[in-house]
Amino acid sequence: MAGERQWGVTPAFSNDPPTAADLKLNDTLVAELKAQNNFAPQADTDKREAIIGKLKGLLRQMVQEVGRKKGLPQDILDVAGGEVYPYGSYRLGVYGPDSDVDTLMVAPKHVTRDDFFELMPELLRKSSAPGEITNLVPVPGISTPIIKLTIRGVDIDLIFSSLQLNSLTEKIDLANDSILRGLDEVDRRCVNGTRVTNRIIELVPQTKTFRMALRAIKLWAQRRAIYGNIVGFPGGVAYAILVARVCQLYPKAIAPVLVQKFFFIILRWNWPKPCFLQHKQETSLQLREWDPATYRGDGAHLMPILTPAVPSMNTAHTVTRSTKTVMMREFKRAEAIVDEIVNKGKPWKTLFERHDFFTQKYKHYICVNTAARDQNAHDAWAGLVQSKIKWLMGGIETSDANSVELVQPYTKGFNRVHLCQDESQMEKTLDGSLEYQVKATETSGTDDHADVKAQIAQSDADGVEFMVTDGETAVKKEEWPQKVYTTTYYLGIGLNDGAKALDISAPVRSFSGECTGWQGFDKDMHSIRVKHIRNYDLPADVFVNGETRPTRPKKKPKAATNGDSAANNKRSFSDAGLEGNSTSAKRRQSGNGVNGTAG
Repeated sequence: MAGERQWGVTPAFSNDPPTAADLKLNDTLVAELKAQNNFAPQADTDKREAIIGKLKGLLRQMVQEVGRKKGLPQDILDVAGGEVYPYGSYRLGVYGPDSDVDTLMVAPKHVTRDDFFELMPELLRKSSAPGEITNLVPVPGISTPIIKLTIRGVDIDLIFSSLQLNSLTEKIDLANDSILRGLDEVDRRCVNGTRVTNRIIELVPQTKTFRMALRAIKLWAQRRAIYGNIVGFPGGVAYAILVARVCQLYPKAIAPVLVQKFFFIILRWNWPKPCFLQHKQETSLQLREWDPATYRGDGAHLMPILTPAVPSMNTAHTVTRSTKTVMMREFKRAEAIVDEIVNKGKPWKTLFERHDFFTQKYKHYICVNTAARDQNAHDAWAGLVQSKIKWLMGGIETSDANSVELVQPYTKGFNRVHLCQDESQMEKTLDGSLEYQVKATETSGTDDHADVKAQIAQSDADGVEFMVTDGETAVKKEEWPQKVYTTTYYLGIGLNDGAKALDISAPVRSFSGECTGWQGFDKDMHSIRVKHIRNYDLPADVFVNGETRPTRPKKKPKAATNGDSAANNKRSFSDAGLEGNSTSAKRRQSGNGVNGTAG
């Protein structure tokens, strides 16, 4: 139709309005999302808004306090201001009851990041009633410095930027690229979270349908364990951009149609052709942007999903060959399910069924066991290790190309607490045993928002400063009993047809060396063990109620074979020191390698 607005960089595929059948499907989709507890009640929204208002008041109080300390005249302080901007899922309008609130504080130029980390934690504590704040952890030394806190049961991720302005008395236009002038890389990164979120909303034809479709896609991705930038999958912003692009191509479509078209289009997208929502914006700012013609590393990205704000960057730069393969299979599976929902009346809940990562998908797993004798030390250590798992994945993918089809990381680690009475129990625990796990504690996941190591891991940068405990709070090695804090990360190994053996000892040694080479590593405090296990040996706490655990297959009678060959085949895992019953001495000698039979 003449005069229809074009959304995005190409004309729409269809401008058809929803049919009666589409509207009926929309009702059933909304009902299912409600049944999945995907929406926050109004009381939760009101509480979040009140907390944001409180944070704004504390920010302005901090701006005044810093200004007085630095001797600024009162007439400048009267107009200094300070603003708070939510971003992420809360700003996009796709948050649920347990969602955190990503929040940016911006202050005039006389307030520095050091001022923020020195003063804001104490202001938060003093302004809160006893018990109102149940968690408050400043993490200043990572690529996006943050204060993680929980206020009235709501998790807040609080970041800060000092703008090169004298006053912020009214909401400034963060979309104006000139706001970036004079900012260092950290401040630009902090501001751009809000700029990107706001721009995505501006670039979709219908905000309401975009939000409903994005809720469905995010829930699906999380249930299928293909969500999270740190482990090589798209994160929330990347999925939002993909859904927004589909909205641009079907500007009048309702959410169920957008979900159906999402899987159809993204499955067939000509990757590594980038997905973006607008043409490249011209700017006089000299900032590094995603540009494969200039930067060789950008040219190696497999799934470029570009942010719609200067500087435009790839939100999916951690995607690997393996994780891309996993995603394409999941897109294909989901496309078939949604077609049955649309055409055969299948219920929407089938789209949101839990993944089969532990139950059916793989026979072989690599477990990365991290441990420390102090929780603060462990938080930093586990986050450091998780941020480097992508290097282990890449090494496994290429080390034994004839055997390995893909390596899939599970999207979170499993946190456990153990109590050891002596050195032998400690050794078993460091090797992954759950025999001495404290029964009163539950295994939790690293995606719990109150856990500092999740944010440390998300820094995804080498050479960052990690918060570690001081020596006075560390447990002395010779004291018993001792608590041990562990996190285990699981990688599923998919083997090519006919693969009989697997040798990944070299990448495992390299990965372990990278981790123990961290400047904060203390051999008396930290531990890392990498081992192979079969699916039937996975611990019970990785499964949920109703799942069927894999069982050990019954041995078939074997024909007579060459004894030496059989012995060599049987020894292959134990030689690397990664069998469950191997001794610690063997393991130390092996360098935590893997070299084993894959049958």
